[in-house]
Amino acid sequence: MVIRLQDAGVRIGARQVSWLALLLLTCCAARLAVLLAFPSVFAFERTGAVHGSEAYDAYAQNLLATGIYGRTAGVPDAAIPPLYSYVLAALYALFGRGYLQVGIFHTLLDCLSIYFLVEIGERLFNRRIALLAGLAQALYPYLIFQNLTLIDTPLFMALMYGFLWSAVLLRERRSLALALFSGACLALGALTRPVIVPLAPLVALWFLFRLNFWEAVRRLLPMGALSAALVAPWLIRTYGVYGAFVPIATNGGMNFWFGNNPLTIPLVRAGFHPQWIRPQAPIRTEDTRLASDDLYQLAFAYLRENPQALPELLWVKFSAYWHIDIFPTRNPLPGATPIVTPSGALRLETERGETFSPVTIGEDDPVAAYSDALFDVIGRAVHRLYFGAALLLALLGAALSLRQWRDCSLLWLVQLAMTALYVIYIPATRYRVPTDPLLFLFSAHAALSLLERLSRLKVKHG
Repeated sequence: MVIRLQDAGVRIGARQVSWLALLLLTCCAARLAVLLAFPSVFAFERTGAVHGSEAYDAYAQNLLATGIYGRTAGVPDAAIPPLYSYVLAALYALFGRGYLQVGIFHTLLDCLSIYFLVEIGERLFNRRIALLAGLAQALYPYLIFQNLTLIDTPLFMALMYGFLWSAVLLRERRSLALALFSGACLALGALTRPVIVPLAPLVALWFLFRLNFWEAVRRLLPMGALSAALVAPWLIRTYGVYGAFVPIATNGGMNFWFGNNPLTIPLVRAGFHPQWIRPQAPIRTEDTRLASDDLYQLAFAYLRENPQALPELLWVKFSAYWHIDIFPTRNPLPGATPIVTPSGALRLETERGETFSPVTIGEDDPVAAYSDALFDVIGRAVHRLYFGAALLLALLGAALSLRQWRDCSLLWLVQLAMTALYVIYIPATRYRVPTDPLLFLFSAHAALSLLERLSRLKVKHG
């Protein structure tokens, strides 16, 4: 009898592995199909137009040419978080600079994220829910497109999900290896996108829902110690560059100002991202740290002088973050830039002017492609249907999981932290998308619960 049970367990385990393998193959097939179908979009080494972030490509090439991390070759800085540029430079050195190399690497990172998601889902819910959520991530149209561009999202997701996966296991059992792995993922995630850092205290809070204080400390202390040790060399390096403490990168002031200035509300309401405006006040652009400080001061001055605008400001940013359409819902046209006056009037300008000097885009700017029917009409319609349905199901799934709050609250805490951060700074769909697969766990829970109830009704009335 024991042998039979063991054999059955092996068969079940093999079946589960085969489902996961099929899921990962689906992930690869979907991404490779899109990658090969649209070389005019993704082949940056041929077109010269980098979809995603041209800055990472520039940093990677400068690293290979000079060995120095800086946007200007040979001049060190910390304008953006460093890890993705270093990884990209290593990829270029090993396999050459090209969209296929980047797309395949990102696809492997997506497979890793899906694996972590399935493992997290199985422990917080069950295997069926976990696999369905993984399928939703594998076929998520917006995520497929974004993660095939040259951007840090797939690396950040793999590290964030690795951190959450190891934290889930670490709460189940004390393990030095898990604690160190978790700390490494947290540190590397912070060097990719510092927004991961607030998840650390929230994970500690989540531990306290099941463990006593000192047991939680014993399990988490190695994680925190290794994480701090891994980030320290970069902080020391940036101190040497700027002569002052820099929390990973100096782009915080720019993002905070984009989300907190006189034109943020009218621009976001009009569907535009505020990145297309520039401040009237002089900014010390010769030093990215000083420029960041200046932008922070401008934003705080606006908030101090306009406290009555804060409720509306937070609401429009919250609405944009959770909008079922892709935000920004509108993009500049080549040679023209949206200008929104404080009164809310919108027009397009082709020259610099008004209180804020805008940034125009040229005919060859990658943003221009998003005004094509493929992206602006078909792509947005598909996203609204896909994410809108998933969001509705997730709300139902969250309600159904309330009894499991000690476990599922980890997913709520992640969503709350990311929402708060981007509402404080500036929202966009691409900032929310890394946590959407965690939302899909609730969607899958609701979908399977509804199917089970429909099946019962069919049997009852059949």
